[in-house]
Amino acid sequence: MKRSLGLAALLLTAGPALGADYVFVAAPQKDLNRIYRVDRLTGEVGACQYGVKEDNTGVTLCFPAGEGAGKQEPGDYTLIASSHERESSVFRVEQRTGTMSVCYVWKDQVICTPPGR
Repeated sequence: MKRSLGLAALLLTAGPALGADYVFVAAPQKDLNRIYRVDRLTGEVGACQYGVKEDNTGVTLCFPAGEGAGKQEPGDYTLIASSHERESSVFRVEQRTGTMSVCYVWKDQVICTPPGR
C-alpha cells in the first residue's frame, strides 16, 4: 500500500511537467485584437486574432511559428508587450539568460529576430 501511494504521488507531481505550459500576452497595438503565446520551456511562439469573413461571420485566424519563432534551447521563456500603443510585436524573453527576441506576424506566420542581450 505504501509503495503504491508513493508511486501515485510521484506520478501526480511529474504529470504537470509533461504538459505544455504557455504564457499569453496581447499585442500592445490598441486597434489590433491579436494574442501571442509562448511555450515556456521551448520558446516556440504563435499568435491568433479575430477575423471577419465575407459573410460577416467571425473566425479565429492563427499564425504558426515561422523563422526564428520555432523551438529554441530549453529555458524559461515569457512574453512581454511594450507600452507603445502602435506596436504589433512582442518581446520573447528567456528569463534565465536575459536574451530577447522581437516577435511579430509577417504574412501568415510569426517570425522572431535572432536572440540578443
